[in-house]
Amino acid sequence: MIIKLILIALAPAIMLMFYVNYRDKYDKEPAWLLILCVLAGAFTVIPILFIENLLSLPASWMRGYLNAGWNAFVVAAFTEELFKFIAVMLIVWRSKHFNEQFDGIVYAVYVSMGFAMVENVLYVMNGGIGVAFMRALTAVPAHAIFGVSMGYYIGRAKFIKEKQNVFLLTAIAMPILLHGLYDFILMSQMPFFLLFFVVYMYVLYRQGLKRMRQLSNDSRFNPNNSRYYRNTEDPVYNTYEKDNSETESYYNEESKDFNDNSRGFDI
Repeated sequence: MIIKLILIALAPAIMLMFYVNYRDKYDKEPAWLLILCVLAGAFTVIPILFIENLLSLPASWMRGYLNAGWNAFVVAAFTEELFKFIAVMLIVWRSKHFNEQFDGIVYAVYVSMGFAMVENVLYVMNGGIGVAFMRALTAVPAHAIFGVSMGYYIGRAKFIKEKQNVFLLTAIAMPILLHGLYDFILMSQMPFFLLFFVVYMYVLYRQGLKRMRQLSNDSRFNPNNSRYYRNTEDPVYNTYEKDNSETESYYNEESKDFNDNSRGFDI
C-alpha cells in the first residue's frame, strides 16, 4: 500500500515533465542534466523545511487574513520559489546546453517537479489517495506553472542582455506572487475566495501554456525562424546552421553523384 501511494504521488509530476520535454520540440536537453535538475529540486526540500519552520514562528502571533497572508506569501511562496530559483541558476545558467529561451522553462519546471514530488509524497502519505487525486489536479500542476513562469523570465534574461537584471528579478518575483496568491486563496478558507480559486487555476493553466507556445514558436532552432536568425549575430544559431549546412552539403553532393551516374542509363 505504501509503494502504491508513493507511485500515485509521483505520477503527476512525472507526466508533467514528459509533457514539457515533449513541448521542447527543436533541441532536446540532455537527460543527465534534466535528472540533475530533478534531484536538485528534491534536495531543496531540506533547507526549505528548516527555513519555513523559522519563518512560521511569527505567524503564531497573527490572526485571520494576516496569518494566511504571512504563511502563503512569506513562509511558503518566498522560501520555496527562492530555493528553486537558486537551484536553476546554479545548475544551468552557465551551461552550454542552455542555448535557447525555451530551455529556461524546461529546467525550471524540472527543478519544480523535483520539489513537488517530495512534497507530494509527504502529503499523500499522511492524507491518502483522496489527497493524491486532489493534488494531482491542483498543487502539482500549480508548481509546474510556477516553474514555467520562472523559466520564461530566466530564458528571457539569458538572451536579452540589456534587460537581464529586470528579467531575473521578475523570474523570482512573479512565481512568488503566483504561488502566494494560490496558497492565500486556500489558507483564507473563505467561500468567495474558494470560488475564485477555480477561475485562478484556469488562468494559471492558460498563461502557462501560452508562454510555452510563445517560446517554442520563437525557438532559434525552429526551421520557420531560420531566416531571422541567419541575419543576426547569434553564435549558437550560427554553429547550428553551420552543422546543418555541412549535412545538407554532404547530401547534395551524394545526390549530384547519383544523378551523374544515372545519366548513363538514359535512353
